[in-house]
Amino acid sequence: MTIREHIVDIASRGKRAAQKLANTPTQLKDKALIEMADELIRNSHVLIAENARDLAYAEKKGLSAAMIDRLTLDEATITAMAEGLREVAALPDPVGNITSMWRRPNGLLIGRMRIPLGVIGIIYESRPNVTADAAALCLKSGNAVILRGGSEAIHSNLAIANILQEVLRNVGIPEAAIQIIPITDREAVNELLTLEEYIDLIIPRGGEDLIRAVVAQSKIPVIKHYKGVCHIFVDAAADCDMAVTLCLNAKTQRPGVCNALETLLVHTNIAETFLPEVAQALRNAGVTLRGCKKTRSILPDIAEATEDDWHEEYLDLILAIRVVSDLDEAIGHIETYGSLHTESIITNDYNNSQRFLNEVNSSTVLVNASTRFSDGFQMGLGAEIGISTTKLHAFGPMGLEELTTTKFIIYGDGQIRT
Repeated sequence: MTIREHIVDIASRGKRAAQKLANTPTQLKDKALIEMADELIRNSHVLIAENARDLAYAEKKGLSAAMIDRLTLDEATITAMAEGLREVAALPDPVGNITSMWRRPNGLLIGRMRIPLGVIGIIYESRPNVTADAAALCLKSGNAVILRGGSEAIHSNLAIANILQEVLRNVGIPEAAIQIIPITDREAVNELLTLEEYIDLIIPRGGEDLIRAVVAQSKIPVIKHYKGVCHIFVDAAADCDMAVTLCLNAKTQRPGVCNALETLLVHTNIAETFLPEVAQALRNAGVTLRGCKKTRSILPDIAEATEDDWHEEYLDLILAIRVVSDLDEAIGHIETYGSLHTESIITNDYNNSQRFLNEVNSSTVLVNASTRFSDGFQMGLGAEIGISTTKLHAFGPMGLEELTTTKFIIYGDGQIRT
């Protein structure tokens, strides 16, 4: 069987499974998710052993520390995966919900009903937890999923998928509702992206190069975000102690993820007092700082930020800092250099907070909170399928509802059109 024949077979089985899954009762889907969570915990030793094979390969290939961090499975990450499955099981099922209903003058009763998208292809790098997260969200929302992880995580991903598929068989849901492409050759992705007759949506998760390559090749609609250049603006009316804590959390709690802080904007009126304080806290945490001319006049021992720094998603313990004259300049900087991902303002000025919320066009905008809360699980959506920075058909973290669409349903009693 050629690679194309193999991928077509996977996609066609996924489409048949999606047709059955769309009408699978909520109780059965939830039963499967809870049993999957239990089986992941029960088989954690198997997952860790398979993950060790991937980690050895990653180290041999010289992958970055951020990539290895995302790749690693341990007892804590497996427990978190299982908890994510249970969280999804506890969420309301959007499939079949009637979102609105109205009656026309001719007596027709017209409504909108939520339905699954169909078959979703997920292309991702390094993170084995995506295998479980994506499978759970797609299963609960009635979508079949075809997963294609990176070669660096192939053993981990196959081990997770085998556990999930065994549960599907045991509870009576088509096994092809969750499939993983076992081929590491890039031709497998190229073939997958041509199968618009079988696959309804592609979601790539990974670095900017991967996402741009998928967008360039795909004949199927793509939900994406290219990168996360996330900002915090510390306003003149900020609580400086709070601002230090939030900046430190946003940058250092997990620097290798897309909602980590990359650029700090500071109002000029507080820069003289705030910058030394926040710089000391960040340096103590191992952060390398780069600054504009105004920043370096206050922190003369840091490197000068270049134009490229304002565009950069470091995914590392590096932070660019810029002093701005007011809220307008902060918003202007975000409009110019931001990636529509996540921005936060630290302020006690209500009017400024509302302006920031209304005028910043990113998918998640926060007031007095860390950018690290731009996350489906933290927002109560369950384990997210990804974050979209395109407005069609979802914007921001994507949970269950974002994996459905609506169809019109119409009740009549004999009406004809005249």
